[in-house]
Amino acid sequence: MSFTGFPVAALDFYDDLEVDNSKSFWEAHRAVYKDAVEAPMKALVGALEPEFGAAKVFRPYRDVRFAKDKTPFKTHQGAFVAAGPRTGWYVEISARGTRVGAGFYEADGSQLAAIRAAMADEKTGRALDRLLRRLEKDGFEVGGHQLKTSPRGYDADHPRIHLLRRKQLFVGRSYGFEQDAIDAGLVDRVREDWRALRPLVSWLRAVD
Repeated sequence: MSFTGFPVAALDFYDDLEVDNSKSFWEAHRAVYKDAVEAPMKALVGALEPEFGAAKVFRPYRDVRFAKDKTPFKTHQGAFVAAGPRTGWYVEISARGTRVGAGFYEADGSQLAAIRAAMADEKTGRALDRLLRRLEKDGFEVGGHQLKTSPRGYDADHPRIHLLRRKQLFVGRSYGFEQDAIDAGLVDRVREDWRALRPLVSWLRAVD
């Protein structure tokens, strides 16, 4: 199946799901999810697979076992292409439209220690800092959970403390929900931005 875009019904589906996040709503609109959300997402990442690799299209169900919020369904559909442990490219659709990103979303103790050591290193850390500044200049946003204090072993006045505090590092941008953010041309926009984010993924893979 070739990617022809997400229909407006996908945006409407998530608009309605945010209002009525219930099993009864889901069962009544399961076919809309399958046709307007899941199938186009699989086609989108399928078109990108030859260059970036196979994607995991996430399940729509939330894990509520330890969550205060017990709503059963995710209000977005994401897909992730792994380039390393918890590192890679991401694409998503929700009521707010589409967005893309890349980076690492989780790291165990040894992985995070290796990433921080590379951030602290004069050569590799400065290279990452320059890369992130360039991406921000090109319209990307840098995000991810970070500590409020300095991580153990690093001084608060370290020149890259803004990086060392990070427990996650995402770089991405939102496309919104206008026609050019959901039509067949979306695959080219995602491909172009994932290529722009490849140096970040490569940096993370090199230090993982």
